[in-house]
Amino acid sequence: MEQEDKKRLSAEKAYEIIKTGLHKDSVIGIGTGSTTNYFIEILNNKKLDIKGAICSSEASKKNLTDSGIDILELNEVHQIDYYIDGADEFNSRKELIKGGGGALTREKILANSSKKFICIVDDTKYSEVLGSFPLPIEVIEFARSAISREILKMGGRPVLRNNFVTDNGNQIIDVHHLDIKVPYEMEQLINNIPGVVENGIFALRTADIILKATDQSVEEISI
Repeated sequence: MEQEDKKRLSAEKAYEIIKTGLHKDSVIGIGTGSTTNYFIEILNNKKLDIKGAICSSEASKKNLTDSGIDILELNEVHQIDYYIDGADEFNSRKELIKGGGGALTREKILANSSKKFICIVDDTKYSEVLGSFPLPIEVIEFARSAISREILKMGGRPVLRNNFVTDNGNQIIDVHHLDIKVPYEMEQLINNIPGVVENGIFALRTADIILKATDQSVEEISI
């Protein structure tokens, strides 16, 4: 099975899970990326009768415009019922690396604000020890070099993501070869560096459910 087919299957499974729990006052959160775009495609075809959706990026907002769903801001709602998003890497403890699309800060905010975070992935994204995918860090431009020096001390190799600015107006450093054996500790350590806005380790707030598409089926990981 092609990887794109797996992405579509995991998105379809996410919709099957959430559809019975949705009602006219429901708010869903929608992430950013190629797998999430398949979920948005489903929403564009289903025309759900819900209160609205909050998107983690301007790109996802644009893709959702055919759905008939009201686009909301987080400041307008009390909570998010379901947050649906992909990941660049995940492990058996449902810890993630995200941010390949550059929306990691808003993605982490939405995940933290949601009652249930459903992560849709294909099996190529699995890693027992996180770090195969370069870790994105959103940084304030003024502090970029200072932050990079701290990352070098930690054993990582920071690379500026060229010609990219986040929806928050900041830059991204992608960190290669970082030892992330304890994601929970590394997430906090990096975020304590002055000038770091957020990093792409999702360990303090893991996914509640991971939907992993394989050649045979979509496996639900929730324990």
